[in-house]
Amino acid sequence: MNKYLASSGIASRRGADELIAQGRVKVNGKLIDRLGATVKPDIDTVTCDGNVVKPVASHSYVLFYKPKGCITSVSDDRGRKTIFDYIDLNIPGLVPVGRLDYDTEGMLILTNDGDLAYALTHPSHEVPKTYAVRIRGEIVESDLATLRKGVVIDGKKTSRSKVKLLKYQDGESQLQVTITEGRNRQIRKMFEAVGKEVVFLKRIAVGQLRLGGLARGGYRFLHDAEVQYLKTL
Repeated sequence: MNKYLASSGIASRRGADELIAQGRVKVNGKLIDRLGATVKPDIDTVTCDGNVVKPVASHSYVLFYKPKGCITSVSDDRGRKTIFDYIDLNIPGLVPVGRLDYDTEGMLILTNDGDLAYALTHPSHEVPKTYAVRIRGEIVESDLATLRKGVVIDGKKTSRSKVKLLKYQDGESQLQVTITEGRNRQIRKMFEAVGKEVVFLKRIAVGQLRLGGLARGGYRFLHDAEVQYLKTL
């Protein structure tokens, strides 16, 4: 069952086990309450949260330049733009890998490969994500050292990070920051912890895969070599 759910793109195999344990999966209308259950793909009807789940014929991998002013979601009950207002693709199960907040722009990967999505987002894999950051005012070396060693946000210390000051210009400091976590608004909160305000934030890379020359709101399919690289992270 977990292999079937992962092949549909809604979760990794481990995530599928969690869906089953939470009582969200049914086969032919019957609740599945045990791990290791089997399914006959050509005969059985599988649903998760009431929605029919079917394996995809092949996996898709998309690189998207998320612009500022939209949310990383399929839909929004507050009427805000979502990333799917920019991505005109009819691909079953295509979902964003991780999130970028409303005011953050940059690189976002979308896929219907549940196992890869899980691998790229699970904290234990420590996948590096690099951002271009601008903050208001100057920042001293002691604050940079503090950020690199980790700061406490939301009651928990962040992991070590790479923080490089690039230049100070027109009242703003420009930096490059690489983190291996994906906590909510993490970089903004990290700089808040040392008394600095982030005025611009853009994800420019995941591992060594970079955003490249895409325009805001643009997207492209990843090449086979890029997909294979992501699977090594």
